[in-house]
Amino acid sequence: MLYCDLKKNLTKDFSPLPKRSLALLGDSATQFLAKAVKAYGYEEKFNFVIFEADFDQLDRQILDSESELYHSKPEYIVLYLASEKLLDRFAATALEARSGFAEQVVSEIRNWWDTVARNSRAKIIQLNFIEVNDAIFGHFAAKVPSSFPFQIKKINFELMKLAQGHKNVFLADVAGIANQVGYAHSHDARLYATSKVAFALDFLPQVAKAITDIVKAISGNVKKCLILDLDNTVWGGVIGDDGMESIQIGELGMGHAFDKLQQWAKELKRRGIILAVCSKNEEANAKKPFREHPDMTLRLDDIAVFVANWNNKADNIKHIQATLNIGFDSMVFLDDSPFERDLVREHLPMVTVPELPEDPALYVPHLCTLNLFETASFSDEDLQRTRQYQEEAARVDLQKTFTNIDDYLISLEMISEAKPFDDFSLPRVAQLTQRSNQFNLRTIRYTEADIDRLRKSEDCITLSFHLEDKFGDHGLIGLIILKQLDSAEAFIDTWIMSCRVLKRGVEEFIVNQMARQARDRGIQRLIGEYLPTPKNAMVKDLYAQMGFAPRNLRWELDLSTFKDLKTFIRTK
Repeated sequence: MLYCDLKKNLTKDFSPLPKRSLALLGDSATQFLAKAVKAYGYEEKFNFVIFEADFDQLDRQILDSESELYHSKPEYIVLYLASEKLLDRFAATALEARSGFAEQVVSEIRNWWDTVARNSRAKIIQLNFIEVNDAIFGHFAAKVPSSFPFQIKKINFELMKLAQGHKNVFLADVAGIANQVGYAHSHDARLYATSKVAFALDFLPQVAKAITDIVKAISGNVKKCLILDLDNTVWGGVIGDDGMESIQIGELGMGHAFDKLQQWAKELKRRGIILAVCSKNEEANAKKPFREHPDMTLRLDDIAVFVANWNNKADNIKHIQATLNIGFDSMVFLDDSPFERDLVREHLPMVTVPELPEDPALYVPHLCTLNLFETASFSDEDLQRTRQYQEEAARVDLQKTFTNIDDYLISLEMISEAKPFDDFSLPRVAQLTQRSNQFNLRTIRYTEADIDRLRKSEDCITLSFHLEDKFGDHGLIGLIILKQLDSAEAFIDTWIMSCRVLKRGVEEFIVNQMARQARDRGIQRLIGEYLPTPKNAMVKDLYAQMGFAPRNLRWELDLSTFKDLKTFIRTK
């Protein structure tokens, strides 16, 4: 998208869109970037309310706790430093000090991050540095620690290391995007000389997208599932016509292109993205390469849901969605056929259906530029996602053999553990607040830094819930944050649960544990609140179902008369 096309969005009505407050601070001109972020926000259904600091005022705005920055109370603070200005500063540095230039710059940025954390709960989005080459040493710069190319690469590397210890900081990889398009397309030397605008105008939409992608991920708008067509998508050829021996897959010829797609999907699965298959094929034929072809990277145990039949693909994707119990807007569908892509877009507009190039060799490079699977967190439990969904399918099959739900729940032999948030659960707890949309009573998003602060507060009770049964371990499936209002009342700030464990008595088990923990503190009443969103209607009656009584616009549970709710879950 060109900047001039994106700017047309600024004339549109932003009022129906959810607001996100964002501050933009840079050491060069930021007015065009601010407009690009505002305009791109419209593309992603955000109304960015932007505080734009004066030119090159980072120190004053960040270090002064009474500055306009903090008075604007932004949810996100974008820090943007121009590589060209960094080069000017490097040139002014004494020769003997240049080997330590990166450490000095990173130390200053660390001080900004720490100061923001003391004065604000805003999430920081730090833009890294486009790797400018001043050509003083040519290619030999890679072996000269005092060269600018060496130092700017070191800065970017040290920022990645530093960010790992700052849970409220997210890096926007502007350097990586610039490497894709080239420096000539990311920087306009004339524009910088006349107006100190460091990014080329038509590079701004890509920077704005990077910032917005991070905001989307923190806000819980993430993709969880990749649905794959098979013929001419996962392999070359048509399995039903060509037979397994003749499909293109592996290192030879065009088979390499399809193998690269499989490798990409496999890595996504390892990261926690659910893989599903949606193919017009006979199921036995479609599964045969996954079982028997020696060059297949993907195997059946990589696929959580496998659908191969002659139904239309929109209906099959509905079946996949119902099986996984995730939102359509968290699904990505890949298909080489323009007809199938258009059909799914028409019938399931919430599903993301990217255009694929005609040449399979370009599939993966193109998909990488789209950044479809941005995330704001990663935990060990992500690695177990496919196994958990496969175990869930086995539970569904077992339930079909019972006519009495209580007998079925007893047969699962469920055991749960409820404990306060700890260092191990911190990433997963933050991830649940960021990604959970359906079973989420108030939809409040928290970063790891936020969760760490809450768990250490004397006014908070935090509980994480794990569940296992005879089929396997669900992992962390729920969390509670109670905030004590006074000696008698506690407010349920956050109640989130995985939809995978609905209607198994987990809701009742959580209420019982909440009541127990609150009573131990002498609390007499639990106060709940439901804040409706387009995605959480499933829990609108939850408090009534759990025995809470209406209280103004909230719900109240009197612990003096409360008796444990029926559940077949044992405590670990």
